[in-house]
Amino acid sequence: MDKIFLPHLQKIEPHAHFTFSFPIIESSMGRKYYAKVGSLSEREQFVGEAESLRAIHNGAPGLAPQVLAAVGPDDSAATSERPYFLSEYRNIASLASNHKAGEELGMRLATELHVYKSTMGFGFHVPTFCGATRQDNGWHQTWEECYSAMIGNLLAKLRDKGRFSELCTKGEQVRSKVIPFLLRPLEIEPVLLHGDLWSGNAGIDNFSGQPVIFDPSSYYGHNEADLAIARIFGGFPRGFFEKYHEHLPKTEPVDQYDLRADLYELYHYLNHTVLFGSSYAGSALRKITVLLGACA
Repeated sequence: MDKIFLPHLQKIEPHAHFTFSFPIIESSMGRKYYAKVGSLSEREQFVGEAESLRAIHNGAPGLAPQVLAAVGPDDSAATSERPYFLSEYRNIASLASNHKAGEELGMRLATELHVYKSTMGFGFHVPTFCGATRQDNGWHQTWEECYSAMIGNLLAKLRDKGRFSELCTKGEQVRSKVIPFLLRPLEIEPVLLHGDLWSGNAGIDNFSGQPVIFDPSSYYGHNEADLAIARIFGGFPRGFFEKYHEHLPKTEPVDQYDLRADLYELYHYLNHTVLFGSSYAGSALRKITVLLGACA
């Protein structure tokens, strides 16, 4: 693997020597890097992660590790060569008990990442992976179309498992009734999302003390959708949400904010059902029941 990364490292630090102890590479000048190589079947995952991080770097520099070299979406050689990834190294600690860093993260999301707009519409230019689940992405003219496609993708995966018929049937009712009811009236622009922002994908840079996010599954969508999985699993200081909405108010109509939150959380309950099975199906059905009842 040294041969894969050495040419890229020598461009960054021409006069340094490098010690390889994967996934960490350390230079004689004191810099550290994070590196990994995947199998041929993991090409899309590597591209999706790298393109997501590059977009985040453009929208909010320093908020996520900077990609220094990686297989690209248009790299023709990549189909026959193992995918690779090289970024700066961040020593990351938990965000949970650090209220100052939690507030800083909320502010940076609200004032930088979630105001970084797409000129192509809603979606993303390459597939990304929320956990192990492939998000097809592509571009959509409206948020309603984009989110309906995302939910439809998960329902298709659940149907392929040959189970969860009730969940799939009611999920399609969410697509036909709830999504148009809640999302069609919104006057929003597509902004960059992390896509899988739970506490395991956020932390504090031990060197700078600043918040950092990683392992993204990015797309351009409604900013409120990025808060959903953080609510489900917790681990974010309360000030995170307060500071976020101090800088980026809830979308109108505000009285439907909680229902939209339920709709956006549903995505992650469905995805966890795809990934981990029936233990999450009940939670997904409960969300659907609430949404169908409110939007009847």
